[in-house]
Amino acid sequence: MADTTDTLDLTGWTCPAPLRDQPRIVMGHGGGGTLSAELVQHVFAPAFGGDTLAQLGDAATVSLGGARLAFSTDSFVVRPLFFPGGSIGDLAVNGTVNDLAMSGARAAYLSCGFILEEGVELETVARVAEALGTAARAAGVEVATGDTKVVQAGHGDGIYVNTAGIGLVPAGVDLRPQRVVPGDVVIVSGPLGLHGVAVMSVREGLEFGVEIVSDCAPLGSLVAAMLAVTPDLHALRDPTRGGLAACLNEIAAASGTGIVLTEREVPVPPAVANACAVLGLDPFYVANEGKLVAFVPREHADAVLAAMRAHPLGAQAAIIGEAVADHPAMVVARTGLGGTRVVDMPLGEQLPRIC
Repeated sequence: MADTTDTLDLTGWTCPAPLRDQPRIVMGHGGGGTLSAELVQHVFAPAFGGDTLAQLGDAATVSLGGARLAFSTDSFVVRPLFFPGGSIGDLAVNGTVNDLAMSGARAAYLSCGFILEEGVELETVARVAEALGTAARAAGVEVATGDTKVVQAGHGDGIYVNTAGIGLVPAGVDLRPQRVVPGDVVIVSGPLGLHGVAVMSVREGLEFGVEIVSDCAPLGSLVAAMLAVTPDLHALRDPTRGGLAACLNEIAAASGTGIVLTEREVPVPPAVANACAVLGLDPFYVANEGKLVAFVPREHADAVLAAMRAHPLGAQAAIIGEAVADHPAMVVARTGLGGTRVVDMPLGEQLPRIC
């Protein structure tokens, strides 16, 4: 790895996981961990109310005019705007498409809101818009409506993007963490940690001897291939902010089950493992933008795994653990040395501003 001692400016860094009794919003509140959950549970959910919101899924499933729809929204504030394997435009499409896919829906339409900072170059805006449009076409979704706002210089970070999406949920599909039961097999669709490390490498000018490329991709067709095997999948999640650890802890808490992982079965690319070792990060907590975690009834696990491996986005899918009755609402990992460690919910996030 290149020596970065003289190139990193640490003066602007802030702690992404501060103490939990902060009276003001801190970076950790946006990290997808405990602080984010507390903000939603104690501020937003009581203010908004409603049974649909109380499910707190990646997307809400609602009935309208006799149809079951999935509905989701997400905002994207990644820095830098362009990184190996993608851009904020790709994230804005794939992030929302994937949230819909985690409810079993194929995305149909997106809205798109651009918040532009005064002074950003029009060429940059055009590049982001072109990337967003290309990603939408690749995902088979139409950008149907949108909005643009401009904020004064110094009151933004170039470009922020918000997208919302809707899609139809097939009959017989009921994907939610509350359906997870002991005995369910945990499958991950491929190598973890690529997105977070890719963004970090270009943001801080780090070199790891090999380029690490984000896994940003739309997962709708992969989910469709899995549902073609059986509609009785129990839960899907995409491990974005907070990584694998956050999404498994959320599912364990919602289902009241324990989760046991076999650490050596979790696919972490050597380049990601090496980068995390240098940076003092745990790959289980690093964000992904093109992976999913599935909880599958044991009798369907082998067939679902085979279908995933036959799809380009699931070629390296692996069984990494199971849901158990022991230690409810807790995630543990069996280590290569024969021990067991608790995989906690992150407080904030290791790498801020990665989506």
